[in-house]
Amino acid sequence: MIDKKLKKFTSKMQGKLLLVFCIMIIAMGGLIGRIVYINQTDGERYAKRVLSQQTYTSTVLPYQRGSIIDRKGTVLATSQKVYNLVLDVKLMGAEDGKYIQPTVAALTESYEELTSDMILELVETKPDSQYNVLIKKLSYDEMMILKNKAAEDSKIKGVWFEEDYVRTYPYNDLASHLIGFTSSGNVGNWGIEQYYNEELNGTNGREYGYMDAELNLERTVKPAVNGNTIVSTIDANVQGIVQNHIKVFNEEFGSKNIGVIVMDPNNGEIIAMASNREYDLNNPMDLTSFYTENEIKEMSDEDKLEALNQLWRNFAISDAYEPGSTFKPVTISSALEEAVITENDTYYCDGYEEVNGTKIRCSKRTGHGELTLTQALELSCNDVLMQVVAKEGKGIFLNYQNNLGFGVKTGIDLPGEASGILVAEKNISPIDLAISSFGQTFTSTMIQMASAYSSLINGGNYYEPHVVKQIENDQGLVVESFDETLVRKTVSKETSEFIRNAMYLTVKEGTAKAASVPGYTIGGKTGTAQKLPRDAGTYLVSFIGNVPADNPEIVIYVVIDEPQNVVKQADSSIATKFASRILKDILPFLEIYPSDTSEEITIGSESPAVGEANANTSNGTNQTSETNQTSETNEVNNGNEVQKETSSPETETENGEATQETDAENGEDEFNPDFIPSLGDNSTEEDSEN
Repeated sequence: MIDKKLKKFTSKMQGKLLLVFCIMIIAMGGLIGRIVYINQTDGERYAKRVLSQQTYTSTVLPYQRGSIIDRKGTVLATSQKVYNLVLDVKLMGAEDGKYIQPTVAALTESYEELTSDMILELVETKPDSQYNVLIKKLSYDEMMILKNKAAEDSKIKGVWFEEDYVRTYPYNDLASHLIGFTSSGNVGNWGIEQYYNEELNGTNGREYGYMDAELNLERTVKPAVNGNTIVSTIDANVQGIVQNHIKVFNEEFGSKNIGVIVMDPNNGEIIAMASNREYDLNNPMDLTSFYTENEIKEMSDEDKLEALNQLWRNFAISDAYEPGSTFKPVTISSALEEAVITENDTYYCDGYEEVNGTKIRCSKRTGHGELTLTQALELSCNDVLMQVVAKEGKGIFLNYQNNLGFGVKTGIDLPGEASGILVAEKNISPIDLAISSFGQTFTSTMIQMASAYSSLINGGNYYEPHVVKQIENDQGLVVESFDETLVRKTVSKETSEFIRNAMYLTVKEGTAKAASVPGYTIGGKTGTAQKLPRDAGTYLVSFIGNVPADNPEIVIYVVIDEPQNVVKQADSSIATKFASRILKDILPFLEIYPSDTSEEITIGSESPAVGEANANTSNGTNQTSETNQTSETNEVNNGNEVQKETSSPETETENGEATQETDAENGEDEFNPDFIPSLGDNSTEEDSEN
């Protein structure tokens, strides 16, 4: 067994340990003292050295939202740079407040809206605040007033400007329903602003600050990416002319609403689109132009919102209605395409068609007599149309309704489009089918009707309507182009040629004479639709046409919903004359010039002059209607049926006598309303979206 010696903690060891402990205490005390000394004498420099290893965001650099321009480069919407005045109270109050007085004086001298009390209150209540926005949306010149003073006086401290952008519309209410507007945060509302919101918006940039090895502040900027520019199909001049004519009409007569579409039938481009409730895009919440002060005061918040939504709503794409006789070319085209009728067929109109024991009246209750197919369109004869649709049947009829875009959205690049309502095939009775032949029992939108008509007169090509030609970046380079989009073929060239010819003769010598413009060949069709409820006696009158008649370059569609202060609402000449005035002014801007109209143009198959085959008329004789016809006195002039003018003081002198010519289709929609399916309100909002 080995003995182990136990080591003892001797006094010598204790002394050494104590010495080490004392040395450590002294070293730590010295280190603490050194830290305190450095912090007091050079702490800021070392703090910056620490910060030099870090980054921080200095400020956000806002992007510029892209502009919206018309087809010729006119700016319709743009974002202008503005400046927000920011006050750094902490910096202004540094060094015992020696900068306060000079800075306050400079601020109050530069901007009237600022007062000394306002700024000094910030000094008292928020002495350490570094971001206080004093004024927003200063222009460049307004910003430079203070900036120049600060450059001259070094005692002006703590004021700086941040950049921002504000959306402006140079032409106020021009094309308001097409353009739309923006709300806070560059959020598009309605129109192009909403539909192309992502393309118009860009990406914010950022400015970063760094400390270099010498403790100098270095800035790194990540620039903002600006939004793209939208090049629209709109012609600002044409749009302005259309809106001015709407304004003049409403001042002279008035209406519940008016819609006008001008489009290129050969590619679907919308050249102009307007209604009678255009609003100021720079102040879209303002209702004072449409309601009295008392009316606005009595409105609840919900009422105001509803009024604004109605104001912003685009009538031409969001409201559906029964189109009336402008639909008749569709009925004729579908029957021709399926060969159930031929261009040379003749029909006899005795003033009505009896369907399932119900008499459905024609526009002329005494009857038009024997008519060709072309004459049936010229005179807008309901009787012939009902005979035609009976031959084709509901299967063919509905197929072509769908093929021509009724009952579905056209796909136009605007928000809020409605699809309208079609009666399902299983629910269509013979009476429904008969009435549908002249555009009632179903609803459509203006853009649907304009697109369908365009395909009927352009050779049978259905193009998707659109309001944007291309998208460009902020350097002017094209990002995306929108050429014509052919959706489908609708009718043959032969059928299209027949319709163009019939439409030309309808304006030349039929119900749409009032749409003519001297020097131009124009084709078109009138419409008079009795609104629901039928017993209200309210009408929607319309005209759809094309110029030139033989080689269409534009289509114009005019809808006047409940014209006011007229003798009779059921008078489509109100719409044809209105369209004529618009065409006369816009055609030169569209570079469509007068042609030699002294010679008869030939588009398709010739038809006899109107009334030539009419067995019930004779030159110079007045016809009397049935006993139950009240205010619809007809007169025959050279074999052409006209009716007494009820809507306008304009007269034409013919054969030395002053006469007033209108359509022959007034009253065309008179039939037993008990057999009509209930569609609800004529302005269908179903299937529409904001």
